[in-house]
Amino acid sequence: MVQHLPAHHRAELGLNDHHQNEVINYMRFARSKRGLRLKTVDSCFQDLKESRLVEETFTIDEVSEVLSGLQAVVHSEVESELINTAYTNVLLLRQLFSQAEKWYLKLQTDISELENRELLEQVAEFEKAEFTSSNKKPVLDVVKPKLAPLNEGGTAELLNKEILRLQEENEKLKSRLKTIEIQATNALDEKSELERALRDLQLDQGNQKDFIKAQDLSELENTVAALKSEFQRTLSDKTENQKSLEENLATAKHDLLRVQEQLSLAEKELEKKFQQTAAYRNMKEILTKKNDQIKELRKKLAKYEPED
Repeated sequence: MVQHLPAHHRAELGLNDHHQNEVINYMRFARSKRGLRLKTVDSCFQDLKESRLVEETFTIDEVSEVLSGLQAVVHSEVESELINTAYTNVLLLRQLFSQAEKWYLKLQTDISELENRELLEQVAEFEKAEFTSSNKKPVLDVVKPKLAPLNEGGTAELLNKEILRLQEENEKLKSRLKTIEIQATNALDEKSELERALRDLQLDQGNQKDFIKAQDLSELENTVAALKSEFQRTLSDKTENQKSLEENLATAKHDLLRVQEQLSLAEKELEKKFQQTAAYRNMKEILTKKNDQIKELRKKLAKYEPED
């Protein structure tokens, strides 16, 4: 789409100051190359005048030969300049695309816009405004900075900072995951201690049942019932705590996978997914076994319940 600019901005290209200065530098380079090539073409005609136009009259064949020679020389000069201009433009595009790829960007060009007469006239007007003698800006004799490599400039620094930030977050999530795994292991150990205490209590009840008096037996059964109720409450609390730890463990793993995915996009060298750890799988197996043991203990405990 052609952009119509106001009259007092006709010499603008719709770019910021930095990019417009880059355009001016390129146009200055192109004007210099164009001037040199025109001088070369002029010299071709001058050389012809001085070397061949020494006779007062020429035959048709001689004129044809002179023009053919001049045509070949001018054709060669113009072709060389067009080829050089095309190659120069390719190198300029290469610089821009290389910078874009450092940011993982994909630029697109619209070749049809290169023949847009209105835009071409706008560029011509811009060149006229920038390079006519009345408006020509003074050119300082300074060394123009080369295109800074992105792997040494601010872009790489920003990418490195982002990578370091993601790595730090990755390490924090790993530490959090390790803490949750330790808490889960401790919960399993406490659960095992309670199960051993229950087994010991059941063994003591079985060994002493035949030797205790009837009144003491009733008191002992009440004590066992109270301990059983307390054990059930404690076991329920431990189960809830274990469920919460498992949920936290799953959340931490999901966060860790998300951070690793972001890190792979920035550096493309980190791991794409964070696999579940062996400790977690072992924990699940141990937990399953312990749950089966608890079910078995409950069945055995039911045998010692007082009969109505």
